[in-house]
Amino acid sequence: MRVSVVGCGGVSKSHLKALSEIESITISSVVDIVKEKADDAARQYSCTAYYDFDTMLEEDKPDCVHICTPHYLHVPMSVKALTRGIHVLCEKPCAISSEGLSQLRLAQLMSEAKFGVCFQNRYNESALLVKDIIKKETYGKVTSARACVHWERDEDYYSDDWHGTLKKEGGGVVVNQAIHTQDLLRYLIGKNVKAVTAHVFNDHLKGVIEVEDTVYALFDYDDGTRAVYNATTAFSTNLPVLIDIFCEEATLRIEGNNAYVIKDGNTQQLHLADNTGFVGKNYWGKGHASLIRDFYDCIENDCKFPIDAVEGGKAVEEFLAIFKSSESGEKFYLKKD
Repeated sequence: MRVSVVGCGGVSKSHLKALSEIESITISSVVDIVKEKADDAARQYSCTAYYDFDTMLEEDKPDCVHICTPHYLHVPMSVKALTRGIHVLCEKPCAISSEGLSQLRLAQLMSEAKFGVCFQNRYNESALLVKDIIKKETYGKVTSARACVHWERDEDYYSDDWHGTLKKEGGGVVVNQAIHTQDLLRYLIGKNVKAVTAHVFNDHLKGVIEVEDTVYALFDYDDGTRAVYNATTAFSTNLPVLIDIFCEEATLRIEGNNAYVIKDGNTQQLHLADNTGFVGKNYWGKGHASLIRDFYDCIENDCKFPIDAVEGGKAVEEFLAIFKSSESGEKFYLKKD
């Protein structure tokens, strides 16, 4: 299968490395409007460099594209590829507006090609282990949850033409960094969000960015489960993400890619992370390679990829609800009884 990676920024390195390790994949091209980035990636992976997405589609004719571009390009590029019957694996978020999400879901429905969203933290060993324990109800049902993301992004991070802008990024910490943890909460709890009460702030870079750097949110899920969620990029360092899932008989904890069970005041380690061999930032986890392999297994076996535009788009619906709740000062219902 011939694959093109579109966008040669930081996250593309995880995609390119994972693709290079799959025998059935040929990286046929890379695309970036910055010539030097495309040329560097093309040299490293012995493929063709393109500087325009449409030109690549016409000339290279890939079987699949990986969309690793700025957020505002995710929908138009994905729709264009799906319309041509080309499989698409898209970085998060798959859309930054409800209109864009509807357009993407329609394109997926009308296409015979597969579409997937990169929420790779679902594939971290710690998340898979905790999810299995929750499904088996080893410690009873889930009663509540909490999540904390405390990271650092300084002014240099926003020095390009899209980070920190409403039009191109669509939001700050909610849309770009903590969306993985927001998605992971729903995945682990196993229920959809019914309502959101949230507050977003810019505490760190006023006058530098147009978007939020801090969020507090309260999620009410379908079954009455409640989760609290706090995320910021105004911290002084990048800490491992912390998620606690409170069950009837114990607490399951994910800290980075470590997993624990806390019961009767005692903490037992379930999984210890292997912190070697990272391509990106080590607090991302190593899930990209596993997710990408699963996506191509679904193509080969013609089965549904679990994080498609419907499932992956739920995170978009949630972060749009976060913004609406913060703006109104009221609880926002994604769906009413």
